[in-house]
Amino acid sequence: MSNKKLLNQFRAFYFKNYPQDMETQISYFAIFGGLNWQIDTSQDILVLIKSLILKNFDNLNAKIDKLTLGNEANKRLLKALATGDRRIFSAFNKAGLNNGNGGAALNHLQEKGVIQLEYSREEHPRELYPDRKLKREEARHRISHKVLFSHPFIRFWFYFVQPHIKEIKEQNYEKFLKDFELKCNSYTSLVYEELSEVLLNYNLRDSHIISSGSYWDAKTEIDILTLTEDGNIYVGECKWTNHKINKKELHKLNDKCQKLDIKPTQIIFFSKRGFSKELEQLRGKNLVLFSSEDFKSLLQNSSKKRTIEDFIN
Repeated sequence: MSNKKLLNQFRAFYFKNYPQDMETQISYFAIFGGLNWQIDTSQDILVLIKSLILKNFDNLNAKIDKLTLGNEANKRLLKALATGDRRIFSAFNKAGLNNGNGGAALNHLQEKGVIQLEYSREEHPRELYPDRKLKREEARHRISHKVLFSHPFIRFWFYFVQPHIKEIKEQNYEKFLKDFELKCNSYTSLVYEELSEVLLNYNLRDSHIISSGSYWDAKTEIDILTLTEDGNIYVGECKWTNHKINKKELHKLNDKCQKLDIKPTQIIFFSKRGFSKELEQLRGKNLVLFSSEDFKSLLQNSSKKRTIEDFIN
């Protein structure tokens, strides 16, 4: 979603619930963001999922049906987008859709405000090498845009609930809860990546940003690539794991930059659990390190924001 929408939702969630720290804020926002519910963030997240989502399943499922028109193609596409790599063509394949019915579902979900496109910044080999005869693989390569969800909760539903919906309807929650415990960090990583871009752009607010977002092509992916009008290049990687980021990750990111022929003005790491002492010693003008608590700088008062209910009603 756009930086502004996500920032507004993030602020609204904080000022409604006042979690004790930013790690809690991000973890709970990744699940309940956009619902406009009051959440007791002092409670364990599994307890809240059981009491607020599973016990209210019928009501929530009816709202999701209204949002998707109860259309199976819409639901299959959202599930594929939530659980896959977010690329449109691979989501069509995963959902068993073609360009026709998949495109119709995509357009409806965009018009409804459930999702929005994140456009690829990859250049096709034809543009890079206009005078060269391309290999078959290069000539047939399709650049695929990605999709972002408008509210964290909608992605949560299609990431965790929809794959287990038959069991949940029978009040059999075992596989759903096990799946959540296994994949929670992996699921939250995307929201953390989106929020990290917001934080980076917030810190670059005096610069004229001309392009920002994730970067991907056939061989390489970078979490954040931000370009400013004065020619500066900011490259960021985000790790929502229970391990500190170490120097090895810096080497990996530098390798990616070399492959893309990028010379970053600044490398930025965002980490749930901080950084190794070795990496901390390298912190400076060319290497910026953000931990969870640094997201406090995003918290400012904001006006009433649109929630999922606004899209449904």
